[in-house]
This record gives sequence, C-alpha cells and structure tokens, in this order.
Amino acid sequence: MNFEICTDSVEGAIVAGEYGAKRIELCSALSVGGLTPSYGLIHQCVEKAKVEVHVMIRHKIGGFCYTNDDVEVMKIDILAAKQAGTRGVVFGILTPDDKVSFFNKELVDFSKKLRLEVTFHRAFDFIKDYNSAIKILIEYGFDRLLTSGLQETAIKGIEVIKELQNNYGNQIQIMAGSGVNTTNAKELANTGIKNLHFTAHKSLGGSTSLSMGELMVVDKTKITSIMKLF
Repeated sequence: MNFEICTDSVEGAIVAGEYGAKRIELCSALSVGGLTPSYGLIHQCVEKAKVEVHVMIRHKIGGFCYTNDDVEVMKIDILAAKQAGTRGVVFGILTPDDKVSFFNKELVDFSKKLRLEVTFHRAFDFIKDYNSAIKILIEYGFDRLLTSGLQETAIKGIEVIKELQNNYGNQIQIMAGSGVNTTNAKELANTGIKNLHFTAHKSLGGSTSLSMGELMVVDKTKITSIMKLF
C-alpha cells in the first residue's frame, strides 16, 4: 500500500518520510480544503524530507470553477513548484455545471512538459457522471485520482471507489481519501486500491488570539496506527 499524507508543514513532511509514506500532498489552509503553499514551504519540504512532495495548486477558496486568468495563475504556481523541486502537482477544475473542464488538459500538458506527475483532487466528488468524468481524466493524462467516492467520507463512498478501481484502475491510480483511519483503512484497501490518503494533524486545543486560526501539530500516532495495519 502507498500512503499519501496531507500536510501543511515541514514537520509533517519530515515525519511522513520517516514513517515510510510514499508521498505528501503539501497544502496551506487545510481548514478550507487546501490551498497552494508558499515557495519557501515547498522548497524546505523538498530539501528536508525524504518523501515525494506533491503540491496543491488551488489559489482561492469557494469551489473549482476558474477563469483564463485563474489558469495563468495556476501555471505560474506549477512552474514555481517545479523550480522548488517538487515531484508532482494536484489540481482539479470544473465547469459551472460540475463537469471536467477542458482547462485541465491545458494544465496537464503544461505539467507534463515539466516532467511532473499530476493528480486530480476531490473536485471529482462533485461530479455526478463519474464514469464519463474519469474517462476524460484518463484521456487528458492524469496519473492519479483522489476521491471519496462522491461522498463525505471514503468509507461511505466505498462502492463507487471499488467500481472505479475495477473498471479503470489499470489506466489511472485510484486513491481513497477523506476520513481514512484505523477502523476503515483495511476495508478500503480490500477494494483493490493501492493508494490511501489521509491528513495527520491534531489540534492543540485552542486557537490563536484575534481569530487567527487553530493551532495544529502533526499526529504521529495516527500515522503509525494506520501504517501498522499493512
């Protein structure tokens, strides 16, 4: 089983490498689903951690429908991620009616020219016709799909995940994510998927002053408890 740990810190990247994860999905602003991290954070994770760094390319909150100007921003961020030494990038663009946008093909081609792997993230879980959507992702050249099976958590969407793995797993890597823990990781693995994605941080029990956010640290116990199952 390949483990991808979602993190927003150098510490998280280092721990992921030490505990044997294959990849990290590096983000900022995990409380809103993840945004593009800074160049400095990417660079330091690449330099200090023994793990593949895959960078979230999402510069604003509020959905996944973007304009031409947004796509140009994303290209600049993809190039910066490459220059910082990352292995891959993670993005997903939808049309206003929640279908796979052709903008994705433009960004995949751009990323591939930079020799980056490309993951389509959980924007996929907003798409109703998921069979048509995944065929488009394969056609566009995505390496990997992160999905919770169109549900709030992967275990609730396990039947869709199983269907995607059975029908398309030989053409694109299917990775289950959202709510992965020690009670369901084995059951999710039994679908045949070879990739599990989970966030491993926990609250210190309070927020900073002036509403500047909740204090979080790496949850090493969660990482070890999941990995020990395999």
